[in-house]
Amino acid sequence: MPDLQKERSGIIVASLVVIAMVAVGVVLLYARSVLIPFVLAVFISLLISPILDFQRLRLKIPRIFAVTITVIIVLIILAVLFLFLSQAIQSVVSTAGRYSDSFTNLIELALQKLETWGFSPDRNEIIGTLQNRVPGLITNAFGTAFGFISSVFLVSIFVIFLLIGRNSHVIREGIYSDIDQQIRRYITIKAMVSTVTGLLVWAVLALFKLELASVFGILAFLLNFIPSLGSIIATLLPIPIAVAQFQNPWFILLVVGIPGIIQIVIGNGIEPKLLGKGLHLHPVTILLALSFWSLLWGVAGMFLAVPMTAVVRIILMRFDTLKPIGNLLAGQLPESKISPE
Repeated sequence: MPDLQKERSGIIVASLVVIAMVAVGVVLLYARSVLIPFVLAVFISLLISPILDFQRLRLKIPRIFAVTITVIIVLIILAVLFLFLSQAIQSVVSTAGRYSDSFTNLIELALQKLETWGFSPDRNEIIGTLQNRVPGLITNAFGTAFGFISSVFLVSIFVIFLLIGRNSHVIREGIYSDIDQQIRRYITIKAMVSTVTGLLVWAVLALFKLELASVFGILAFLLNFIPSLGSIIATLLPIPIAVAQFQNPWFILLVVGIPGIIQIVIGNGIEPKLLGKGLHLHPVTILLALSFWSLLWGVAGMFLAVPMTAVVRIILMRFDTLKPIGNLLAGQLPESKISPE
């Protein structure tokens, strides 16, 4: 009888969790225009709050001046990122017309090769379809970039108020302390690793004199915040430009292969050592989180998927009833034990 009662309680709790997740998902979906900038601001404030604390606790700078200095640092970083994005967009626009002709010629050559093998595709229809689709893809990409740029102002406002409301003399404990320490450490290490990755990718592509090398370096930096999928996308992105620019297949292979090796070494070798135990999220959990948050918040959700899921797990682990779900996110099945190494 006690086992039956325990099973019923477990079913009731699981059902309530599912209902709560659906309700929260609806709220996250409809309030995303405000929640995305706010969540970004929260993570940015976690990243830079040590700068404010250092000024207040060590240098004894008054609050108003310390907050002002910290906000200026944030605005400088955002301005530099805005400048890089603007230059990347201008570079793509300036070269789009030239490379569109190269891509059309390459498609025609490929279709001619298919015809020699006995295939008879409709050349005009295929080329016309691609010419109609590519501008749409570029427009969507630019829309995403400009949407990010337009939200910078709202993010900055949230960051300013979060910093003003922060008390550096308060010693944080419990769940807030766990979130503060783990998420800050993850974001800091991820930002440093992404910066190194972007610089190395840019240096390699610039060494091969690939056009838009700086653009691909910026994209490697940004996409590195998306676990697993981001590095693959960043590695494959230069292929169309390399094919259009170089006739030597070995050059094309090196342009793709060397950045790919850099991504593998840093992503699978250096970064896990720096993160250590990390956020206790199973790889399958990370992939599911990417799918879930991208469904709710689009591209921004993919960037925020890992820290948001980690925050959810930290909260779940604070309640005995919800601990099994938190352990499941870490890859620990119910009634399973981790054998000592």
